[in-house]
Amino acid sequence: MKQKNKTNNFLKGLPKNIFAGFVVSLIALPLGLGLAIASEAPPISGIIAAVVGGIIVSILGGSNVTIAGPGNGLVIVVLGAITTLGGDDLYQGYLFTLAAVVFSGILILLLGFLKMGRLADFFPASAIEGMLAAIGLGILSKQFHIMVGHNEANGSIISLLIQIPEAIYNLIVNGDTSEKIAATIGVISLLIMIFYSKIRNKYFQLIPAPMWILILTIGFSYVFVALNIPYPMEAKYLVNIPNDIFGSMAFPDFSIIYKSEFLMVVFALTFISSIESLLSIKAVDKLDPEGRRSNVNRDLKALGLATTISGLLGGLNVVTVIARSSVNVNNNATNRSANFFHALFLIIFIVVFQEQLKSIPLAALAAILVYTGYKLATPTNFSKIAKIGKEQILIFLTTLLTTLFTNLMTGISAGILITFIIHIIINRSFSLFIKHLFKPNILMFKEPDGGNYYVSIKHFCSFINFYRLKNRLDAIPENGNVVLDFSMCSFVDHTSFEGVENYVQTFDKKGGSIELVGLDKHETDSKHPFAIRKLIPSMALKPIENYFTKRQKNIKATAKEYKWKYVPKKNKDTQFLSDFIFFRTREISYYYNNLFDKINRKSVFDVEFTEGAFIAKEVVKATVLHIKLDQKIPIFTLDKEGLLEMIYSLAGFENISIDNHPDFNKRFYLSGENKNEIKKIFTDDLILFLESNPYYHIESNGCSLMILKKERLLSVKEIKAMIYFGAQLHLFLK
Repeated sequence: MKQKNKTNNFLKGLPKNIFAGFVVSLIALPLGLGLAIASEAPPISGIIAAVVGGIIVSILGGSNVTIAGPGNGLVIVVLGAITTLGGDDLYQGYLFTLAAVVFSGILILLLGFLKMGRLADFFPASAIEGMLAAIGLGILSKQFHIMVGHNEANGSIISLLIQIPEAIYNLIVNGDTSEKIAATIGVISLLIMIFYSKIRNKYFQLIPAPMWILILTIGFSYVFVALNIPYPMEAKYLVNIPNDIFGSMAFPDFSIIYKSEFLMVVFALTFISSIESLLSIKAVDKLDPEGRRSNVNRDLKALGLATTISGLLGGLNVVTVIARSSVNVNNNATNRSANFFHALFLIIFIVVFQEQLKSIPLAALAAILVYTGYKLATPTNFSKIAKIGKEQILIFLTTLLTTLFTNLMTGISAGILITFIIHIIINRSFSLFIKHLFKPNILMFKEPDGGNYYVSIKHFCSFINFYRLKNRLDAIPENGNVVLDFSMCSFVDHTSFEGVENYVQTFDKKGGSIELVGLDKHETDSKHPFAIRKLIPSMALKPIENYFTKRQKNIKATAKEYKWKYVPKKNKDTQFLSDFIFFRTREISYYYNNLFDKINRKSVFDVEFTEGAFIAKEVVKATVLHIKLDQKIPIFTLDKEGLLEMIYSLAGFENISIDNHPDFNKRFYLSGENKNEIKKIFTDDLILFLESNPYYHIESNGCSLMILKKERLLSVKEIKAMIYFGAQLHLFLK
């Protein structure tokens, strides 16, 4: 029956996926050609990667709405490989690079079998941003020259960027007709890419910007054919596609597989392909309207196999691509078949429109890539990172500049190293990371009464151990409610916060929730929610309202909703709690995050106290509801049967049984000095109310009530539930 439903859903979604595949192919065609040309590889190699990737990954992959093909991130790696391995002979370098592509595919396949899909979680988020910006500048530096008709420009990324003003000057002063026509087409194409999104005509928007560029440039060539005028551009400025595509396919040359430079290329291709794919898969999962989560290890296997086959047939590496995948989602794709149809349409385009593709100017494709490069290295990315924290700028710039002046592998290594050094400096402790690196630091269990999943993180949570938290969150159903407690965690980095936010969004889509607690005592230098947070010593009672956590903002919003007041600062005046039996054996440090109603004399707050002494001493933080009563009532305690029985017996209290309520007597431990007075207030209605609600620890000291749910900080959702419970209980006791 389940299989039948799957088949019906597949057939029902087929028209949508065919259309989505067609739209994606309109973008994949110019990008496939352009990325290959940017890499100094034959244009057809980019199409081969897209076709092989689309077919293999759609059949064997573990993602749902992703698109596979050649990726932006590999351009400067493949370009460097072809020029390095081939020397002066670029075609021979291409054949050697194909061999490296085959080996990198095998390694990616192996990573999938070794379940290394979590690889992307080991890299600092700002270092990844720096690497992507370097890739963007690398693409832009070369392609800008081609866009303005200067196809012969060569050199490092920095030198090519420096040469841009000179290239523009030479074009204006010394450029020949072909160069100026190419530059005109390139600039117009770039303007189409820039202003496409601002044109709101729904019919115009049916065709993606890159395809408009192809239509207009090919149409430009037909104007000259119709007027019987020779095309005013030399062949070197146009796309070169062989007449016999299948007969002219290139095959890898494995003759230098033992050389160190070849092995370095294999490693670089594997590393960048894996990272780009894993980051893209994670991003596309957030776009999936059905909120599905991809099987990344299965996807790695499919991408590895596709890359190996692509390399053997003369194609580039196959990766998951975010831009084409987002177009796929926006056009209502529902499953992997859209990836297959995008490959099928590419084959049709290449076979049917082969002659037309030969009239596409390289400058037009270069303009698409210049825009792509700019989007990766846009200044807004820098300002976005600057808002997170000053240290993130240093990580970003270290990775960016090291990559520009050396290579991608050295750049990302420098980014990881500088991140680790910064974390040590911020914490003024090397031992925090080394002592606890291999220790289990995640406690997770499902709470029996509320059904919440409670996850507590100890020591530190950073890019080097975030995978542990990720593994725990992966094991929780996405419709569950999760409380993430960082109160025992000394340090949390930007990468961890960003990773947790991905889960928050996924859980929200599936009807679940994740709420972070325990960060109110952590110091930060930025208002950004993903900024690094470091636990400050209890004696350093700094104003905690300086930089609110998301929980504190929600508590403040709750105060406004209830027309209560909120005071976040710490208060050491805890005498009003000392009369409660619960705190007789516990030392209270202070309370904070006080949410209170002056009129009805209710308050909810977080309290820090200690249990035990000497070696066994433990700091605990919990959320407490305190209600001042209008009249005196008997002193009593109510809890789960047997939970705090020893403490109450030491205080001289005995269990009180209520007549005709055996279930209540079995489930609860009720104690106090004046049994008869206590029995009077525990009416049938009150007992029914208590039996119908979740367990709370309830105490009366005669003139006020203290209600405690768990010995931990509560989420805002739980705080609201406790306030409601307390209000109802108060009515019964009036």
